Amino acid sequence: MLSLEHIRTLCSGEIHIGEPLAPMTSFRIGGPADILIEPVNGEELSALVRYFRVIDASFVLLGNGSNILVSDEGIRGVVINIERHFSSLSFDDGVVTAGAGVRLSKFVDFCVRHRLAGAEMLAGIPGTLGGGVIMNAGAYGGEISDHMLDVTVLRDGIMRTLKKSESGFRYRGSDLRGDIVLSARFRFPEGDEEALKARRKELLLKRNAAQPVRWPNAGSIFKNPEGRHAARLIEESGLKGYAVGGAQVAEQHANFIINTGGATAADVLAVIRHVRATVRARTDVTLELEILLLGFAPEAIAFLN
Repeated sequence: MLSLEHIRTLCSGEIHIGEPLAPMTSFRIGGPADILIEPVNGEELSALVRYFRVIDASFVLLGNGSNILVSDEGIRGVVINIERHFSSLSFDDGVVTAGAGVRLSKFVDFCVRHRLAGAEMLAGIPGTLGGGVIMNAGAYGGEISDHMLDVTVLRDGIMRTLKKSESGFRYRGSDLRGDIVLSARFRFPEGDEEALKARRKELLLKRNAAQPVRWPNAGSIFKNPEGRHAARLIEESGLKGYAVGGAQVAEQHANFIINTGGATAADVLAVIRHVRATVRARTDVTLELEILLLGFAPEAIAFLN
């Protein structure tokens, strides 16, 4: 049985009971976590994970809350937030080492400041480095794994460092789904700082012009099917502007669902269900989710199977 007293012996960071998760997600949607924990280092995180697995207690890892949809009922059990204490960045002997909690925007700024080329394509992508590595985040022809040397993870509660070749990177995915990323190391070619700043600005302006940044959202909802664009399939199916409650398919970019105010997770899920069904009926393409669904009962998301 989960013991809060024992958790306190393993974690010197903050522990919150019944903490609302909506303010911690980019969608601004979601109920509370039974317990929210903020371990201060990898040793504490490792000890917590081993404890939860010994007692068979569920837990969810949370970065800055992008690319996820939390259920209206919240998350039963434990949520571990790593953003605050896993946000170190260093550059030594040509290698960038970044903690899993580093925001991708900060990672890009750091690389540009050190005249390192190759990270600027991540400009404007929400999320943290840990989630970006697991999802192999990317844009404009590049991916976060392109210049990666290795990644340090917790696997079955034990720290391991995996080479890039051992991580199974692919389009918007990797073999790290069952792991907890602690940090990653990168080696980038040298670039011109002013040119990198200009490229970062160009990509930010391009992203802001194409995406509904004014509204809370979780980024791209669906992966692009091979050789196709999810946004185009959705738009050609006449679904721009389709809404349930406060959740709406964005007029600006059809692969985004925005929270126009007061949207619930149930609203978003209803939009996802309708979009998938409509696109499949029209094109015979089944769109696969890019966002993660957290805290939902299996029957609520059975339509995704």
